[in-house]
Amino acid sequence: MFEFLFKYPSSVFSKGDFVMLAPLPWWTLAVAVLAAAAFLAWHMNRNRGLLSGARPAAIWVLQTALVALVLFLLWHPAISIATLRPQQNIVAVLVDDSRSMATKDGARGTKTRLEEAVGVLNQGVIDRVGERFQVRLYRFGKAVERIGKPVELTASGGASRIGDSLKQAMAEASTLPLGAVVLLSDGADNSGGIDLETIAAIRQKRIPVHAVGFGKEKFDRDVEIDEVILPARTLADSRLNAQVTLRQNGYEKRKTRLSVREGNKVLATSEVTLKSDGAPQTETLLFNAGMAGARTFQVSVDPLDGEQNTANNALSRLVSVESVKPRVLYFDGEPQWEFKFIRRAIEEDRSLGLVTMIRMTQNKIYRQGVDKPKELEDGFPAKADELFAYQALVFGSVEASYFTTAQQELIREFANRRGGGVIFLGGRATLGDGGYLRSPLAEMLPVQIPDRKGTFHRDEASAELTPVGRESLICRLEERPEKNADRWKKMPVMADYQEVGDPKPGAVVLLETLAPGRRKLPLLAIQNYGRGRTAVFATSGSWRWQMQQPLPDKTHEMFWQQFLRWAVADTPGRVHASTPRPVLSDETSVKLRAEVRDRNFKMVPSAKVEARIIGPEGTAAVVEMNPVPDEDGVYAGEWAAEKPGSYVAEVVALQDKEETRDAIAFRREDGVAENFHTGQNRELLEKLAESTGGRYYTPAEASTLADRISYSEAGLTVRDTKDLWDMPIVFFLALLLRSGEWVLRRKWGVV
Repeated sequence: MFEFLFKYPSSVFSKGDFVMLAPLPWWTLAVAVLAAAAFLAWHMNRNRGLLSGARPAAIWVLQTALVALVLFLLWHPAISIATLRPQQNIVAVLVDDSRSMATKDGARGTKTRLEEAVGVLNQGVIDRVGERFQVRLYRFGKAVERIGKPVELTASGGASRIGDSLKQAMAEASTLPLGAVVLLSDGADNSGGIDLETIAAIRQKRIPVHAVGFGKEKFDRDVEIDEVILPARTLADSRLNAQVTLRQNGYEKRKTRLSVREGNKVLATSEVTLKSDGAPQTETLLFNAGMAGARTFQVSVDPLDGEQNTANNALSRLVSVESVKPRVLYFDGEPQWEFKFIRRAIEEDRSLGLVTMIRMTQNKIYRQGVDKPKELEDGFPAKADELFAYQALVFGSVEASYFTTAQQELIREFANRRGGGVIFLGGRATLGDGGYLRSPLAEMLPVQIPDRKGTFHRDEASAELTPVGRESLICRLEERPEKNADRWKKMPVMADYQEVGDPKPGAVVLLETLAPGRRKLPLLAIQNYGRGRTAVFATSGSWRWQMQQPLPDKTHEMFWQQFLRWAVADTPGRVHASTPRPVLSDETSVKLRAEVRDRNFKMVPSAKVEARIIGPEGTAAVVEMNPVPDEDGVYAGEWAAEKPGSYVAEVVALQDKEETRDAIAFRREDGVAENFHTGQNRELLEKLAESTGGRYYTPAEASTLADRISYSEAGLTVRDTKDLWDMPIVFFLALLLRSGEWVLRRKWGVV
């Protein structure tokens, strides 16, 4: 419609410059319009006739507009635009040859997207564009390859990387007059989109990218797993909470089953009810990580009848299950039942090591679980390298003044700099009653403790889950959330509780205390602090959960094992290795990063760091990792994983003849990415075209592409001037103004 009314495509007006071809300057047009308006006003005033009120003004406006239009045309308006010189420029035609183009959702559902693309090429694009320009035909997937004819397209590429393909095609034609790029694709880019650097490079060269999109934007009947979130590493025998995001179309309120498997072994299942079409929904699956090693877990959703794409019903994730045994230092200021029962609970966990110190008298400490006779011989550690050898700290009923100012600062740095977990329990001589408010420890507490004594109460109280607590692994005693909530309602009462004030802004409350005659109080509050995490468990009476239940009941043990696993789970070692994507889908490049610290956990900027990689079929490599600029103690490296399968990279740092190390696992998978997000990504194609000065076309509109592709400032161009006086919109506007005046006069009876 636009081109019918305005004679030219919209791109002519957006890219061209408006000019007046008459020899007179533009201001003379304004003078002529004002003079005509004045004359018509004078004439209308002398010949009002039967017109009265605002009617003469209405007639005057219509007459003035018509005269202004005629005068505007007499000044010869035109558009000056750069156009490509015929036969002197190259047009690159890039066709998506990835597997997603084999999807049958083309015309009437009988053609694949590639067949539609080939039809568009054969029915005018190549021939009509070739009449004016030199055409270079390419196919792309992971890389770009020049081909001679559309018949060579096979839709067999394992991935589609639009941004990389555009850069490669432009680089190949960098010494040639490239006037435009035509991209035929479904927009399903596996590299996460087109980066700003690529867009900027295209815009700098002023090369318009005209995109032709194929395929439906969403399937009529499909269930797809969008994402699965699992930790990159965990301890052996830990419970993992897989957060699964899925979408569906055509199956609203239908039930299906989510499962997590390792190989052929089903680890957990859950029945889910699908939400509204297109809306993301997140479900959780709990399962045991099992023994140490690089473990691959597949999360899948059962196919439903009539699904158009079942290849997107499963995703794999790699988790490094570590065989290390983190050590927790538990210090209690007095002998109490809580201490005894926590020790029993952790003794049953083969993945946790508990070292305990209990103050028997003011100058006598009883130690248990030490590795060496001299460990903690002098009392609570006063040096960073001694305290930082542990992964978590637990403090029972001990006053803040027991620790020196230096020790208090060291405890704070244990979480902040070392990245460890610190848990504070309730008790008669701790928190508000222990002088913590006026110590450096107050800053790291997740609650604002009251400035008064008498906050500890030896009265029975019960624990209640908060909404956030229902989803937390710390408080998950039963697999299903509803059963877990019921289990907590049946828990025995605690022997005591402590008032700890309101939670701080960044804290999360998982459990609340219900005590007769009092409002709900935070019982278990957690927060991130620096590189680590801190928690307050405002009671020393959870031992009742064991004593008042049957002997085989493991509720108390399970809670404390999960609580302490949370405290140590993300505590890094002196070398901490990571990779942004543990699973490489249809790509080879793996980026490795390592943070290196000394015994005091201060960054080491001068270490020699290398990654020793082993993988499938005897693959072995050593990659040197170099310091990252402006990030002391951080090292990075990159390596190409040529073969599919699981890899382990051991990162070794050498400084002062001492080696420290960490290991990270990653996995390369081929032929996976093309199965997901296979609907046409029209938004990406439209933004690409708009950002580069091109246009988005549907297959039905592609026939007009050859006429519009000439308007470009790239390549070899010539300025072309296009008249505007004969646009159909001008005739319709003049007719509208004149007929409008006639209609008004007839209505008022003054024709």
